[in-house]
Amino acid sequence: MNRQPQPTLARRLLRGLAVLPAAAAVLAANRPIVVFAADRYHQFQINSRDYKAEYGHWSILPVPADFRINAIHAALLSTGKVLIVAGSGNNRQNFEAGTFKTIVWDPASEKFSLVPTPTDLFCGGHTFLADGKLLIAGGTKSYEVLPENIRFAAGVMKIKNESPDGGPRVFKKGTRLIAPGGKRYATRTDVTVPAATKMQHAGQTMVHAGEAEVWVDAVMPGDTEVITKPAQYRITGLSAPDSRNLYGVADKITREKQEYGGDDTSYEFDPRTERYVRTGNLTDPRWYPTLAPLPSGNVLAVSGLDRFGRMLPGRNEVYSPRTRRWTAAPRLTRVFPTYPALFVTRDERLFFSGSNAGYGSATEGRTPGLWDLRNNRFQPVPGLQDAALTETSASVLLPPAQRQRVMILGGGAVGDSPVSTARTAIADLSVRKPVYVPGPDLPQPTRYLNAVVLPDDTVFTTGGSTGYRGGPYRGNKRSDLLTAQMYDPAGNAFRTLAAPTVGRNYHSEALLLPDGRVVTMGSDPIYDRSGKNPGTFEERIEIYSPPYLFHGGRPAITGGPAEVARGTSVAYTSPDADRIQTARLVRPAAVTHATDVDQRSIALEMHHTPGRVTVRIPKERGLVPSGWYMLFVTDTKGVPSPAIWVHVS
Repeated sequence: MNRQPQPTLARRLLRGLAVLPAAAAVLAANRPIVVFAADRYHQFQINSRDYKAEYGHWSILPVPADFRINAIHAALLSTGKVLIVAGSGNNRQNFEAGTFKTIVWDPASEKFSLVPTPTDLFCGGHTFLADGKLLIAGGTKSYEVLPENIRFAAGVMKIKNESPDGGPRVFKKGTRLIAPGGKRYATRTDVTVPAATKMQHAGQTMVHAGEAEVWVDAVMPGDTEVITKPAQYRITGLSAPDSRNLYGVADKITREKQEYGGDDTSYEFDPRTERYVRTGNLTDPRWYPTLAPLPSGNVLAVSGLDRFGRMLPGRNEVYSPRTRRWTAAPRLTRVFPTYPALFVTRDERLFFSGSNAGYGSATEGRTPGLWDLRNNRFQPVPGLQDAALTETSASVLLPPAQRQRVMILGGGAVGDSPVSTARTAIADLSVRKPVYVPGPDLPQPTRYLNAVVLPDDTVFTTGGSTGYRGGPYRGNKRSDLLTAQMYDPAGNAFRTLAAPTVGRNYHSEALLLPDGRVVTMGSDPIYDRSGKNPGTFEERIEIYSPPYLFHGGRPAITGGPAEVARGTSVAYTSPDADRIQTARLVRPAAVTHATDVDQRSIALEMHHTPGRVTVRIPKERGLVPSGWYMLFVTDTKGVPSPAIWVHVS
């Protein structure tokens, strides 16, 4: 047998190289077929029951064209329906046209309805009241104006009235004021200036000038009308005595950016009538505020921009549901950046996790800590890594709420910085001197993450982006993260879940539904996919079904009281009582800008007898604020029941 000589290594390499172009040509010609096949296999895989039981499943909610909306705010109502608020939806044309939108979606029937929206609720604050109504306060009075669009110098003018006689003085829009050098300015709106007040001090009568603020614009365009120093201005058309008592003062009049201006309107949204009910106005207009529910049933409003786009310097106020009125809280002077995450603790303090969104000093008011409203004392909570990267982070009171542990997740640097972090940290508020300790890192640096407490004591996290508003990050054109994770507080670890198909960054929301699913919506990217053109608001709604929905039959609660009291035991009927292991009261979400101070899951002591489970409601109002909750029971496999609604009176 003759052995054929083997080709040399060089010859074999040359032969392989000669084959490559032909192989590449075949692959190129068949690339659509390969991609199609891969996509079909992927669809088969993610829709298999085994995959869904391990990772969960995503689906797109079909939304009729008339109900597509720029979702800025979302809340789960005690009727089981979802309130989705756009207001003007970050759209200047809608704002100028007075086109403000709210819709209600019923997950049970998948029907949508439009709700008349009286003012621009865009970027207001909200929280649930004890009776289940959603308090919404603040919003947008004016849109921002960038320097390149400002032709006429402008500034905030304080009109002062030193006369106690004659009552308030009204100056109509367009009233002219003249600077010492002769430059002329006009008021942008009507303004009413109160009379001066007389006060007795040390036996002498003192007169305190009345004052009111108003925007003024230069009459002539250009930089020649800019004034950079404080000055006093003469009001035209006044008599000699009036001209001595009435005048304007301004720190500066420039062509600098004009920020969004806050509104002072306030409403209660009634879930039963599905209508907004007007309440008393805020004492300060607010844009980007947080409304924090208090154990007393009142609500505290903090932070925000005033109607001239300035940070409110620690001027906070309280709402009384009984009177439907806001009153100033001058003793509560704590300063926070906008949309601070504030959680009611078991001992009835407020914990500021450090999470916030958008505006405020880079240093003042950003320290995490416990705020005691009884004496305005603030106890810092140290230890947070990447402490300068808390803007656009998420925070959540980990389940069960009895453990009093708050987690902060991700975040970025102040402003439109591209810097972000994968850091998580946990503060145990049950100890005398809490400190933040590191938690497991997120898979990637993340801003705008949404975190949702689930009835099986896990936390579902999804969406976000590595860059500012989904913008460039380390060379990428778009940085949306098509990822989802489950955090297990017991194991202190994340695990990867099925990936969503829709990216979510700025102005996105996620919340738990009574059937155990999670709905996600919104997203307001700064650029489109090319990274060059302005982005468009994401109006698709996607729903996630967690793995527990694919683990077999669900337990059920079939009867029991809807009204319960703290510190009492309550019985509910269930055909699955013998396999029920846990019971949880889950407060529904009211979320915007990754901030949700309402959601919490409270463990209930439980025992069961044939056909019945009995639960005990904890007695502390700081742990269980009054209001509507979803009652879930979970079986030995970790499968939760559909929720029933329970009102804690």
